[in-house]
Amino acid sequence: MPQMRTRISPHLGTWQSLQKIREKSTHVDDIRVSCATLADFRGSPLTTSEAMSRERQKPRLIVFDVEGVIIPKRRYLLFEAPKRVSAFRFIMVLWAGFLYEAGLIKLEVALRRVYKQLRGIAADDLLQLFKGIPLIPGADEVFSQLKQAGCKTALISSGLPQASVQELAARLDCDYAFGFELEVTDGLLTGRIAGDPIEPGGKAVVLNKIMEKEKLKPEDCAVVADDRNNLPMFNLCSTRIGYNPDFVLTRKSDIVIKGDLTEILPLLTGNPARSGHSLTGRELFRECIHISGFLVAFFTMYFGLNQLWVAFVISMITLAYIVSELSRMLGVNIPIASTITWKAAIKPEIHEFVTAPIFFAVGIMLALILFPAPVSYASIAAFAFGDGFATIFGKTFGRHAFPYNRGKKIEGTVAGLVFALAGALVFTDPLRAMVGAATAMIVETLPAPINDNLTMPLFAGLAMLLIP
Repeated sequence: MPQMRTRISPHLGTWQSLQKIREKSTHVDDIRVSCATLADFRGSPLTTSEAMSRERQKPRLIVFDVEGVIIPKRRYLLFEAPKRVSAFRFIMVLWAGFLYEAGLIKLEVALRRVYKQLRGIAADDLLQLFKGIPLIPGADEVFSQLKQAGCKTALISSGLPQASVQELAARLDCDYAFGFELEVTDGLLTGRIAGDPIEPGGKAVVLNKIMEKEKLKPEDCAVVADDRNNLPMFNLCSTRIGYNPDFVLTRKSDIVIKGDLTEILPLLTGNPARSGHSLTGRELFRECIHISGFLVAFFTMYFGLNQLWVAFVISMITLAYIVSELSRMLGVNIPIASTITWKAAIKPEIHEFVTAPIFFAVGIMLALILFPAPVSYASIAAFAFGDGFATIFGKTFGRHAFPYNRGKKIEGTVAGLVFALAGALVFTDPLRAMVGAATAMIVETLPAPINDNLTMPLFAGLAMLLIP
């Protein structure tokens, strides 16, 4: 029996795909098969100072990135699709994802490596796996209200196949849906992919097609995205929202939102935002865990423990946590560990691998390994108290964002500085404590590619070592 091959080309006919999605008798219909308060927006400027000088116009088209905004980012390619491959291929998928997140390879390269490991999987099986992925909490409400407000919506993904994005568009009643194309032979993936969304600037090419068809200008469009891969679309939209963004989008976004996806609605529909600030139980529990890092320094000093031995114990706990999270992603809950993770995860993290505790633990370990006492203890205290209380006060009382990082509130940083100083004073003299606390909080406000759970204790410790 001759092989049936679906051929692909480097450009894939974006306009033809656009036509298919817009018609009501679309492939979207054919495929039908089927945490957390706004951390960084209420009370702060919604746009740049230039945009604030004019009345906000409700956008007619809202473009969404998919991974990290509509579905959990660290889920589909890392934990769902590899269920059908060997352990070695699963590790190779994880490695490709790590290299991309670290900025060492481009997205296109990472995706080609990932799908090369998925060759031989049935295309229908891949779609079925995708259907089982939960949405980011609040996604259904967001798209329902945008529809009611008369806004058109588009999903543009560079990490998901066209069929998967179209299936998601059908679930959310979106107007447009774009992903890349998979090459399929006899119903099985060959491992080769192509299409505009995976090319550099390809998302902008797709968005341009939509804008031309709808006769839209940049002031008619808004974009909601989470990572640097979406920057080309930012130049085409006058409203640019970073949702739990990376450090690049944090600097480029007009508005930064962390937590509940529904907090974008007042910005896009014109409806008033809920008044007041609140800290959810999940967030409070999470920050209490963060603040408790102070106890590591306190008990190490009080009992005269060896710092390297304490670092080793923390590393073993961290390894156990990683195993627990991998198990949770694969559907196996570990008693106590999985429960704690579930209670401490903010809404966007609930259904994905939660990495924050790993960075938190590594930051403490590095301080214990690299710095002598009492600098190591003071740096841990400044980090644990400063970051934890800055988040609590920023989300509860924050009104003014830093101009270079709209994801951080000035009120939170001031409170964090006070508590960081108090924590560091337990272990060292006032001058060192002040220098360490100030350094930690300055680092905490900077949009940087390295997680601040690592940079805060390191820079605080280095600054204190420089004091004669």
